Amino acid sequence: MQAFAADAYPAVLSDWGVVVAKGNRLMLGAGVTPYDLATPLFTDYAHKLRTIWIPAGSTARFETDDVFGLPVGTVLSKTFYYPRASGPQGNEIAITEDHNRDFAGEGLDLARVRLIETRLLVHQPHGWDALAYVWNENQRDARLEIAGEALKLASQDGEFTYLVPTRNECASCHASDHTSGKLAPIGIAARHLDKDYDHYRDGTAPQLARWVSTGLLDRAGPSTLRNAIWQPGAFDDLDDRARTYLDINCGHCHNPRGSADTSGLFLDRLTTNPRALGVCKPPIAAGRGSGGRAFAIVPGGADESILVYRMVSTDPAAMMPEIGRTMAHQAGVELIRRWVDSLAPVDCGHATAL
Repeated sequence: MQAFAADAYPAVLSDWGVVVAKGNRLMLGAGVTPYDLATPLFTDYAHKLRTIWIPAGSTARFETDDVFGLPVGTVLSKTFYYPRASGPQGNEIAITEDHNRDFAGEGLDLARVRLIETRLLVHQPHGWDALAYVWNENQRDARLEIAGEALKLASQDGEFTYLVPTRNECASCHASDHTSGKLAPIGIAARHLDKDYDHYRDGTAPQLARWVSTGLLDRAGPSTLRNAIWQPGAFDDLDDRARTYLDINCGHCHNPRGSADTSGLFLDRLTTNPRALGVCKPPIAAGRGSGGRAFAIVPGGADESILVYRMVSTDPAAMMPEIGRTMAHQAGVELIRRWVDSLAPVDCGHATAL
């Protein structure tokens, strides 16, 4: 693993040594640790290989409810890819949420997956920098694309355009503190990471305990709220799964410090006030994004709720999240629809402070 100054970022990803194509595998560099989240952000059904590297002699600081304190020099990577639908080396990708055949140890089997991009978050002395590297077709390396890129991808469901973000667009999500405007990681927090990881070289192990035992993290403890696994069939209940899904997909903006702070709609996991969560809450300035609906969440009425409408929409003027997707997440929409319909009905037209 190689570190670089902010004015000397390499043109190709392989120079970093975070993830490197070797033979028919995408392998992790020395000292690089894979991880995943209880519930991940939806990005047009892309699968993700996440990693963390911390300089030798440094340790992350555990925080109960906030992002961990990560030392200068930390590099986070997220490689976006799709399983191949048409056999080894085929160009058609599969739109699926089945990850069972993706991994080979701690890396990826390149015969089974199509690499799209690898994003880095690099902790420099001045703060965090975001970089996106786009993989070439032979999957040997990826090139730095500051201005982003639009990639045409063919799937079994038809062609679609995958959007690699510009460097500035990364701030749309990662500037989660609207006051400072500085970029920061989102998923490196106890509530997202308190789960088993299934793809270590030696099998399955609890992530936070593994981070402590390998010196990545100074200690581990419980978060106030442990995020659920969102998929149907998970043991966590409907409310936990829905709130977790909104937390990771919406809460980085919709929180009291985020870029959507003026909306008064806070979808992070730590918010408990029903009105702040959107129950019988009219929009402040939704425009056509309201879809003609009057309230963010109408308990017992998913089809009447702005929240559900904006999740379903693919209109750039209405959809939420605003970037990171070009299609609706059908299973995610169904989860939130079921959750809203499960809430005890309230006549929002006559509701007082909740």
